[in-house]
Amino acid sequence: MASSSSHQAHGPFPSDPGGKPLDHEVPIRVVTEPSQLPVEFLNPSAAKQLIIGFDCEGVNLCRHGALCIMQLAFPDAIYLVDAIKGGESLIEACKPALESSYITKVIHDCKRDSEALYFQFGIRLHNVVDTQIAYSLIEEQEGRIRLPGDYISFVGLLADPRYCGNAVALTDLIITCDWHFVGNLINTATISYQFAPLACLIWRRKRFDALLRQDPMFWKHRPLSEMMIRAAADDVRFLLCIYYKMMEKLNERSLWYLAVRGALYSRCFCINENNYADWSHIPPIPDNLAIEDDVPEEEILYVLDVPPGKMGRVIGRRGASILSIKESCNAEIFFGGAKGPPDKAFIIGPVSQVRKAEAMLKGKMVDIY
Repeated sequence: MASSSSHQAHGPFPSDPGGKPLDHEVPIRVVTEPSQLPVEFLNPSAAKQLIIGFDCEGVNLCRHGALCIMQLAFPDAIYLVDAIKGGESLIEACKPALESSYITKVIHDCKRDSEALYFQFGIRLHNVVDTQIAYSLIEEQEGRIRLPGDYISFVGLLADPRYCGNAVALTDLIITCDWHFVGNLINTATISYQFAPLACLIWRRKRFDALLRQDPMFWKHRPLSEMMIRAAADDVRFLLCIYYKMMEKLNERSLWYLAVRGALYSRCFCINENNYADWSHIPPIPDNLAIEDDVPEEEILYVLDVPPGKMGRVIGRRGASILSIKESCNAEIFFGGAKGPPDKAFIIGPVSQVRKAEAMLKGKMVDIY
């Protein structure tokens, strides 16, 4: 196996058969050649199924931007797949794994990452567990009402003590201490990753976000700096721990919704001329749910063309029109925005609610004389 640069990191990863998170150090490995990746990842099989944390970093990450790094979190290591140094052949070597049903990819908000993989490398991201979707499903199960467009951020997810340890106590630390003091505590290991995941991540993210604003091409720079390596690893190091805690909470109905919506969100911005015919099938309603009195409705993705000059009417003044539609329909509505595609609305949800949202959106486009 070719050598790869390695950095030590702390992170709670589930490593026993029962899915119990164990605290231990794991290396961060920068990958520039396929041979530096685990064989079981490169050659997916039913006999060796995997669950990995997954994320992508890039410059203006979407169909047109540049994908620079793919992060893969295994129980025993984090791999940073360097698309700049390794090139298209390295990402192509990862394609079977990213499209495989034998490898579960745990990610937070998969839409733009999937779009970049599809348009830049022809990869159809499959078998996704999106923690943003899972969080919403658990909130619904527990009777909490989510406002339209209110999606949990990854830092917000880390701050939830149900999923990432001692975050409640850390919130007070971050609020009451200045950033220089918190940084010194982290650098001197007074706060460790085992004790303070949120403090470490937010402190680094604060510095990192400032760098991104100053230098939008940040992820294209080589060689990778220590900050780049840490920032990339931070986005996946806790995903497996969060995954197992979420799986304990989700009931069978929610697990089906999670699989379906993960598939629909993955293809959301990957609009093509064949209406997604080259993508994997959407998971059908399981037999055990089909016999219930309250059978779940089929969920779909519908892409609505918005004529030139009509997007303003659809959105409304300060977003008032689209907010009222979202409040009236049990469906998610996304727009391509600046990253594109700019002239389409993407509607995801139960068939009846998608059709309702479609009709309301079209109503906003009608000229009134």
